[in-house]
Parts: sequence; C-alpha cells; structure tokens
Amino acid sequence: MTKEKGKVKVAAAKPRAAINEPVTISGAVVQPGERERLEIPVARLPTGTALSLPVVVVNGKRPGPTLWMSAAVHGDEVNGLEIIGQVLDRIKPRELAGTIIATPIVNVFGFNAQSRYLPDRRDLNRSFPGSSRGSLASRLAHLFMQEVVLKCQYGIDLHTGSNHRTNLPQIRTNLQDPESRRLAEAFAAPVIMHGAEIDGTLRRAATRAGIRTMVYEAGEPLRFDDAAIRLGRDGVLRVLAALGMRKKSPKKRSAHSAVVDTTRWVRARQSGILRLSTKLGAQVAEKEQIGFVADAFGDDPRPLIAPSAGIIIGHTNNPLVQQGEAVVHIASMKSDDHADEVAALLAEE
Repeated sequence: MTKEKGKVKVAAAKPRAAINEPVTISGAVVQPGERERLEIPVARLPTGTALSLPVVVVNGKRPGPTLWMSAAVHGDEVNGLEIIGQVLDRIKPRELAGTIIATPIVNVFGFNAQSRYLPDRRDLNRSFPGSSRGSLASRLAHLFMQEVVLKCQYGIDLHTGSNHRTNLPQIRTNLQDPESRRLAEAFAAPVIMHGAEIDGTLRRAATRAGIRTMVYEAGEPLRFDDAAIRLGRDGVLRVLAALGMRKKSPKKRSAHSAVVDTTRWVRARQSGILRLSTKLGAQVAEKEQIGFVADAFGDDPRPLIAPSAGIIIGHTNNPLVQQGEAVVHIASMKSDDHADEVAALLAEE
C-alpha cells in the first residue's frame, strides 16, 4: 500500500504464474514440478512373478503439451532406451512446460528375452490399438494406449532396423500435416520421409486418435549405435523446444534434412554370401554395382545393382542371404543438394 497526495493507493497484485495440472498414471498421481518413476502392472509370468511396464513421468511446473517417448516396442531394439535416458538426464521439472511420459521398455516380454516379439510370437507393433480381451500382444497394446498414449497430444516412437538390418537415422511421419512436418524438420534427422500408416502400428493408432506421432529409425537391433543415439537425443530435445516445452535446443548440424521421394529395396538374385561395397548414407547412381552375392568360395558372383539413383538408408548386416531377400534400401531424394548434406552430416559423426 502506498500514499499519493493524501490518498491511499493499493499496489496492483502481480498475476500468479499458471500452474500445470497433476498427471495420473495407473492410479499414481504426479504433481506439477515433480518427477516420478512408476510401474504399470502388465501380467504375471507362469512362475507367478509380476511383470510391469516402467514409466518415468516428468510433470513440469508450467502448463504445456503432453508428449510420450517410447522405445523397445520391438523388444530387441535398444537404441531408444539409451536415447530416452539421455533426454531425461537433461530435463528438470521446474524448467519444463508441460509433461513428458517416458516409456523406455514397452515390450517388456521381448526385452527380457532379447527378442523382437512377444512369447506368442506376435509383433506388438502390429497389435495396436489392442483389446483388453485379446491376445497377449493385444492386451499390452491396449494397456499402453490407455495409460500413456491417450493422455498425450504428441508422441515420439523410437526404433531401429529389424532382422540384422541397420537403418540410417531417419524420421517417418505424416508430412502432409504442417505441424507434423514442422516437428520433423525440428528433429533434424539426416532423412525425413512421409511414412505410410501400417495397420496395427502404434503410429497409426495414435494418429487415428488425433495424436501427432513421429517414428525415429536408426541403427540395428541389440546394439548401441553412439552416433544414432546422439542424433536421436538431440532431435528429441529440439522437438521439445519447438513445442515450447523447454528453452534450450541443441544446434542443428545441417540446415536441412533430406526429404525422401521414393524408396526401393535391392534383393539378392541368388542365395549365398553377400559382400557389400557401399555403406549407410552413401550416394549411388542408377545401375551402379553396390555389391555381389557369391558362394562360400567367392565363385559364381551375381552383382547387386542399384535400380535408381539415391542414398543408402538401410542394409542387412548378415552376410548370409537367401534368394529374393531384401538386402539394401535406397531412397531417392527430392533434392540432390540435400543428399550432399546427408553425407556431410554423417561425416561429422
């Protein structure tokens, strides 16, 4: 209270900063400004041992979007687990606007068995949105949708290549949606593509529920790839900054991501031993030989020929191949200049 020429003047009260809302996961409440590790009950093993889904909730002090990060939807894809851990190390609840729900191991069954699949050999990423009365995969998918995904407005699902294959770091999302494209560009992976929504995938189920979702593909199963992990960690942090959830943002290594126009697989013409003469991120010309398949003694070689110009975004790491097997994945770029930037970015790693 102050006086002004014999009158009493009451100082205006400062507006109170908006406070975020509490978050409830599986009955546990996480208050604004808190970080909690939770366990969502999943099932019991035949031994009677309880199995649960580990979740970390970072509930920021200030209001903002809610975003989930998921990894190991395929149990043998471990790069995403490390990406989530490194992102969480850099997040403080008091500095965060909004909420992060981090699930580093979604397929807990496959992860413990070092397997892509669940015990019934079903693919969890072909089982969404799931059902509370369906198969084991369907029940786990339903649980994850209800307890995590449907509480969010945005999602980042972290994957690697499958079945001995490795992938160039790439983002797959709906590039026809301006906001999804903006976030994909903010992530700044070497490559972004308009990925088709495959039936049963987490991205399709989330997108159908109105949740903007991107998939980060990088590296190979059961191996940590340090470069892919760094790119993924920094990409997630840039997306958080683009959403206004945090102020700091890692500097982009390149002005542009390469936008994929089309992709094609090169298949082995015969069974045998594969010898590649290319690598991830390499530019290839149409009809260029990129390797060959021969017998165990190197005899009777059959060349692998690039069907079109582009860059290598994936290939098998297993030299033993079967006739007709997809062994090299080639992407055609919308701009040759962007392909050059991919090569320059990868050279820095």
